[in-house]
Amino acid sequence: MNDDERQAPPMVDGRRPIMALLELLGRKWALRILWELRDGALNSRALRSAAGNLSPSVLQARINELREGGIIELRAEGYALTPLGRELLEAFIPLYRFAGRWADALRQDPP
Repeated sequence: MNDDERQAPPMVDGRRPIMALLELLGRKWALRILWELRDGALNSRALRSAAGNLSPSVLQARINELREGGIIELRAEGYALTPLGRELLEAFIPLYRFAGRWADALRQDPP
């Protein structure tokens, strides 16, 4: 660990940043919304349909939370990932690949 990693990052709403981020992403539908925005902006109706027809109130709540978190933004063409949101999605690619290997392993050797 280098010196930058040893210093405690600033708190977010009284919590460590990793905990605040995981709480935000752990909200129901949050990751699905991010995933559906991976290829570009979507308006509310298209996003709702792509995400499995979640309720409009839940969709709007998650959109608001993700916007407040700087992960998505509203553009003329609809909701889109911010540069920070794109970086976050890129960070999930190794986990996405691992999940595929994990699912394969479970299918081959169920617990």
